[in-house]
Amino acid sequence: MHRAARVAAAAHGGQVLCSAATARRAQPLPAGASLLDLGLHRLRGFDDRERLFQLVAPGLEWQFPRPRTAEAVAHNLPTQATSFIGRGTERAELSRLLNGHRLVTVVGAGGAGKTRLAVELASRMVQDHPDGVWFVDVAAVTDPGLVAFAVAAVLGLRPEPGRPMMHTLVEYAAARRMLVVLDTCDAQPAASAEVISRLLAGGRGVRVLATSRESFGLPGEVVWRIPPLSVEAGPDGAESDAVALLVDRTAAARGGRQPDPAESADLRRVVRRLDGLPLAIELAAARLRVLSVGQLAERLDDMLDTLDAGRDDPEPPAVERGWSGNQQDTVDLVAAAAGGVPPAPATRAVQRSASERHLTIQATVTWSYRTLGPRSARLLRWLAVFVGPVDLRTVEWLLDADPLDPLSVLVDKSMVLAEPHATGSTYRMLDPIRAYAARRLVEAGEEQSARDRHVAWSVHALRRAHLGPDGRPVTLSLYSLDPLAGELRAALRWCATGGSARTGLRLAGGLDQWWRERGLAREGRLWLFRLYGRIAETGEAIPEAELAAAYHMHSLHAGGDGEFAEELRYSQRAEAAARQAGDAGLLARVLAGRPRRWSTWDSSPRPSGSAGRSSTGRTTRRWSATRCWPFTAWRSCSGGGVPWTRRRSCSARPGRWRRPGRWSGDVAQWTCCSAWSRSPGATWWRRTST
Repeated sequence: MHRAARVAAAAHGGQVLCSAATARRAQPLPAGASLLDLGLHRLRGFDDRERLFQLVAPGLEWQFPRPRTAEAVAHNLPTQATSFIGRGTERAELSRLLNGHRLVTVVGAGGAGKTRLAVELASRMVQDHPDGVWFVDVAAVTDPGLVAFAVAAVLGLRPEPGRPMMHTLVEYAAARRMLVVLDTCDAQPAASAEVISRLLAGGRGVRVLATSRESFGLPGEVVWRIPPLSVEAGPDGAESDAVALLVDRTAAARGGRQPDPAESADLRRVVRRLDGLPLAIELAAARLRVLSVGQLAERLDDMLDTLDAGRDDPEPPAVERGWSGNQQDTVDLVAAAAGGVPPAPATRAVQRSASERHLTIQATVTWSYRTLGPRSARLLRWLAVFVGPVDLRTVEWLLDADPLDPLSVLVDKSMVLAEPHATGSTYRMLDPIRAYAARRLVEAGEEQSARDRHVAWSVHALRRAHLGPDGRPVTLSLYSLDPLAGELRAALRWCATGGSARTGLRLAGGLDQWWRERGLAREGRLWLFRLYGRIAETGEAIPEAELAAAYHMHSLHAGGDGEFAEELRYSQRAEAAARQAGDAGLLARVLAGRPRRWSTWDSSPRPSGSAGRSSTGRTTRRWSATRCWPFTAWRSCSGGGVPWTRRRSCSARPGRWRRPGRWSGDVAQWTCCSAWSRSPGATWWRRTST
């Protein structure tokens, strides 16, 4: 009797078990009935093993978890096919939180590794929960009313006639110490929150570890946001977790062959470009079957097509009316209880699509994007035009409205990361999500408006960098432009490909000093060449004065980059455009900036024109022959030639410049002396002249 009681205790509700001795005496069985061999099991209180059989007959359910015997593993955690890499700090922190709180929600973007981390942590806590650690995948539940049935099916509970499933579930959990891992709760957030609340209220020994892309807002909930994998090397020089993951998966993709040490720099480049997102790294490793790491790094500008190459994006078909899919065992259970028909193949496809949501980056982000409202979806698309973190004022500028409500939704759903700072929070998207949002922006026909708005913001930010807190011009600090460099380059890229070249020239003018001081003269020339091409492509009308300023800037950059022929060519263009515009001050600046090596060119004949232009040409030639010695002094003092500078500056004849009607000389003298007075040699000049 004692052994029979232990056999009965090992069975789940609705399950009929018998020992080997009983199975032998039960032969022959009625027609349609059979015994399913479940193998050897050690019964509680007995040292030997007993072979157990399950009765299978029409009208009886036959799918059950393992019998509750002494050696049964008290969990159903999925077995992982790949090794778990890194996350040591995250595991320790999450374990500490779970030991101190009954509900911990791991929140993060799709593909951030929430499920893998939760399963890894739960597997280490099996011994701490004598009644088991149970994993439930909510992603396969397509009807909110069946979330409780999904949890009950994993625990081996059967529906009771006339009693809600939730009551049965709470009664079972009341006297047990167990950990329930609810995965992908964002598929059914409201129903998952209700089940969690009832479980925690009904059983003091129940703990819940949930993964979701948004929190539940339940009392006592601890929300822990999973960070991307670290892309920075460790203090001991060891590779980062992201690189270690990519190396491990690349070796598996290449048949066990480790990446070449020469590819280390490209490996680090790839993981930085992917922002340490585990799913993106896994997909990138699969691409390394056919590409080298360097080739992959070069192709990541088109991230979605590169990572998702060779994979179809699963689109879930419409669900038949009158039926709701669920996990396989729960669906069968409900169908049997209700006398319904099994799900059709299309419904099974819905369940498969839930498990395939991580096959591609696009499918992963689409899973979250479909849950957004119109305002939140629009904000996500428009934020894709920014390349780095933005503050709340910038988001408000982008939308021209209060962004707090849609921005809060995006942060709650882990599609935008909020990073608090002492001066205020900033918001950014991971690069894979930004690539998805940019594609949606184009599909929605909003790219022109959003990027033009971003360019307008860039012009505003550049202008603001030249102003003080009181709105008055101040000396430009190049450090104030460094954080804007990425956004300004993105704005220039749009101006050169799909926007206004005139606005691009204005941006380039604001970056002129920054390019020169940062040693980026070549970059400045490349952007100007692209903008000239855009002007030729669109035929956009640019005022001559603005063209002259751009050509003059180009000439200075070319000279700084050692391209002297190009320097002369664009200096000539700047002079011609300045004359055409009739801007005397601009013309003086152009001529004053021309190096001495081209001084012989200054006396060459000018094109014939009006009397005024001819007079201007004569005046300018006279000034050019004299040369602006204060400007030469400024350049020489900056280079350290102080004695020569003083002698040559004193030999100049400024009185000749101030003759009536000689306006070019006066303007040039004022411009050059003003520049020289701010130079490093100005202090020496004032000291030695007194």
